[in-house]
Amino acid sequence: MSERPAPARVVPALARRDFIRLVGATVAGLFALDATSDRMRIVASITALALDDELTRRNMSESSNSRLGALIAGLRQRGWVEGVNYRLEVRSTFGGPDKLQTAIAELIDLKPDVILTGSTVETAAVMAATRTIPIVFATSNDPVGNGFVESLAHPGGNVTGFTSSTPDMGGKWLQLIKEAVPDVQRIGVLFNPASTPRAGRYYLDSLEQEAATSGVAVELAPISAVAEIDGAIGRFADPPKAAMISLVDSFLVVIRKAVVETAARHRVPMIYPFHYFMDSGGLMSYGPTLEVRSADYVDLILRGTKAGDLPVQSPRKYELLINRTVASTLGLKIPYTLLARADEIRE
Repeated sequence: MSERPAPARVVPALARRDFIRLVGATVAGLFALDATSDRMRIVASITALALDDELTRRNMSESSNSRLGALIAGLRQRGWVEGVNYRLEVRSTFGGPDKLQTAIAELIDLKPDVILTGSTVETAAVMAATRTIPIVFATSNDPVGNGFVESLAHPGGNVTGFTSSTPDMGGKWLQLIKEAVPDVQRIGVLFNPASTPRAGRYYLDSLEQEAATSGVAVELAPISAVAEIDGAIGRFADPPKAAMISLVDSFLVVIRKAVVETAARHRVPMIYPFHYFMDSGGLMSYGPTLEVRSADYVDLILRGTKAGDLPVQSPRKYELLINRTVASTLGLKIPYTLLARADEIRE
């Protein structure tokens, strides 16, 4: 079996000293030139989440996990105060495919200084609409393969941002859920082919390789609508013993509460890629922390740095979260060796 993943690790997307030197040179060279301008800047953000979702709330006191709240707080730390020297314009694509093009058109008409995108689907759509307005993707997987950037070190064009996982995550999720459920015989993989990287194949290669080593069967559970969740998860409630993996998927993030509630109702153990699912009552998650990174690049672009000159960064740290109370309700006794590696244990 391959080596167990450490609950927290550093991923060297680029040499740390090179990035620090880049940031230092940019801030020192451009602060006096552009940051003191009286012009009100416009920071645009497009998201697949509903605007009343806790992850899109502006007020950090409303939700400690608010993406926009973290962005606003991060920009404030860098001298940008909403309503004083910049305006934040947010549009949601929630509600159907037609909303995506409408939201993009509205934002581009505002002539923003930078557009922050929340997923691969949104990034591709915004890039199709503009090749001049700087774009920062807060999360994306395989940006080179998707044609977003020329390379991670030298993106070129008007786009840069942050990746949220690597292909080998599939195998790592399987290792972890098998530790939590030692007698598991089959693994269900939940995803939407339209919104997960390479229709799921980005993670499935490593997942299937690990499954072959571990002696468990992999069964795909693709869905494309909320109405399909119950059937996709419910079939893993019957013998032989099963558990599930939720892939990185913007669609699943949007419907995360329904996914977690359905898994609980059918008593199916599932591991998730982000802590957002844990906040909705999930069993366990393994993935990067994402919220605060985008403020760094939005700040640099507002000060005059070209998006294409900023290297794409990979996650710096991965975290393992386990909810011991949820495990108990599922009849699971999480091994001490797994609990000892968790960054956070919830009760």
